[in-house]
Amino acid sequence: MASTSLLSPAAIATAAGATSITHHSLHPSSKLPVRNLLFKSISGNNRPSSRLHVSSPTDQPAATTTPAQPSSKSPKEETIFFDGGAHYGDLLANLLLGFTLLWLPLTLAAVSRAFFLRYRFTNLRVTVISGLTGQDRSDFSYKVIKDVQVVPRFIGEWGDVIITLKDGTKVDLRSVPRFREIAKYCLAMAEKPVVLKETGPKGF
Repeated sequence: MASTSLLSPAAIATAAGATSITHHSLHPSSKLPVRNLLFKSISGNNRPSSRLHVSSPTDQPAATTTPAQPSSKSPKEETIFFDGGAHYGDLLANLLLGFTLLWLPLTLAAVSRAFFLRYRFTNLRVTVISGLTGQDRSDFSYKVIKDVQVVPRFIGEWGDVIITLKDGTKVDLRSVPRFREIAKYCLAMAEKPVVLKETGPKGF
């Protein structure tokens, strides 16, 4: 009978074998996606990554951009303490006495000082300018000054300032107005004791 053949042991064994074969054939395929995913995740974690290093090398200091700061040591500006020629009283006195032939050479020297001689004292140097167009100029710093003396003229309205340099040179500035004040200024700038060496009044 057909029912007997279907329920026979041979049929059952054949059916069981087919089922087992089907189970074993499907079992690996069911785990295949999981292995593939696991392999992909592991391989993805082991993949070398390329990084962009923006830090500076350890053996060199990092270059930083800082705004420019003004220099704390600005150049020293030159300021004028006195700028002028010989005292006008020297010219007037010598003009009055110039009518005599004996005094005429001194009068001519006074005229020359009044028109062609100029003194300039700044915080950096002493300048003496002479000549018709001022082409003769002498400059020296206060650092080379060794001594300063004054010689009053007339009744002390003007006077001569005699500056002795460290090399022995003497600079004679004739008929300087405010000569005592200028001499003290020179001593102070030369960092010398402000003690004037003054002789008695002498002529013009």
